[in-house]
Amino acid sequence: MDRAALLGLSRLCALWAALLALFPCGAQGNWMWLGIASFGVPEKLGCANLPLNSRQKELCKKKPYLLPSIREGARLGIQECRSQFKHERWNCLVTVTAQPGTSPLFGYELSSGTKETAFIYAVMAAGLVHSVTRSCSAGNMTECSCDTTLQNGGSASEGWHWGGCSDDVQYGMWFSRKFLDFPIRNTTGKESKVLLAMNLHNNEAGRQIIPTEDELKLFKSAGQTNECSAVAKLMSLDCRCHGVSGSCAVKTCWKTMSSFEKIGHLLKDKYENSIQISDKIKRKMHRREKDQKKIPIHKDDLLYVNKSPNYCVEDKKLGIPGTQGRECNRTSEGADGCNLLCCGRGYNTHVVRHVERCECKFIWCCYVRCRRCESMTDVHTCK
Repeated sequence: MDRAALLGLSRLCALWAALLALFPCGAQGNWMWLGIASFGVPEKLGCANLPLNSRQKELCKKKPYLLPSIREGARLGIQECRSQFKHERWNCLVTVTAQPGTSPLFGYELSSGTKETAFIYAVMAAGLVHSVTRSCSAGNMTECSCDTTLQNGGSASEGWHWGGCSDDVQYGMWFSRKFLDFPIRNTTGKESKVLLAMNLHNNEAGRQIIPTEDELKLFKSAGQTNECSAVAKLMSLDCRCHGVSGSCAVKTCWKTMSSFEKIGHLLKDKYENSIQISDKIKRKMHRREKDQKKIPIHKDDLLYVNKSPNYCVEDKKLGIPGTQGRECNRTSEGADGCNLLCCGRGYNTHVVRHVERCECKFIWCCYVRCRRCESMTDVHTCK
């Protein structure tokens, strides 16, 4: 073998070793790490070497073409979690360790049984539904495509009919359940059973919500059931006009999923109104407060067992960084305001100088002339 071939082989081995370090073979159940993987890396590694548990690996081997959708679903969930909580004491911090994949991506919060745990599981499950459904509509898979129930029908009196390619969330929901949900009977220990039941419920809460009466009429006309996913609740009806000289005599309509940002806002509202449940499970979960135990728990409610820790101060044991040094808004009364974010400790103010090009003009011929503008901004950080 010549020197060039040996050099190429050594580089390939080094790249493979680096990829295995990124996703250790022994890592189990940490599929969320795929959301921060570089494009194409999971596909190169293959299902056997990804940070998945045994059941997920088997499903991945049967459906390897879904790997890009799984990675995209994880990325959507992580991105939306950080976006929704970027101004709060807990800002959905992603823990990047020296050896990614060997520990939970969200650190302590993933197993703490708190409101934050509830949101993480819900948004990640919804992200997987969203990405798989989009992949189906794009024609990237043979097992699913558009919503076939909306190929015919409509309202002749109102001048519209179903057409185009409507997003079909049913396959996405099926795959999300198959990939993420695991039976409780396989677990041992009272505490682990409670947390697993909570996580399973919150997975489904990311997918499920009771629609309004108007939405029920729309979905029933399309052959849907009485319960639609959080993704389906935020579906929009898009139409295109057909007619002589641009008139709208007839419309072709189809359903499309809303942006994942809207789904994130809905789940954030659920987080704000999440329900604490008892740490004892008999036949089903119930509320912790004695005077509320008879109030039913709905499928779209987010549930938690333990109260959230104090995110104000650093806790190295739990991996909580605290809010010291976080940038805050001095004039805001909301979660991003210095009063709330800094937990009453006060804040420091320093001046930041910004230099940028401004008042640019095109000079014939052929260059652009700009001025150099400076501005001073006050930046406030928590003490």
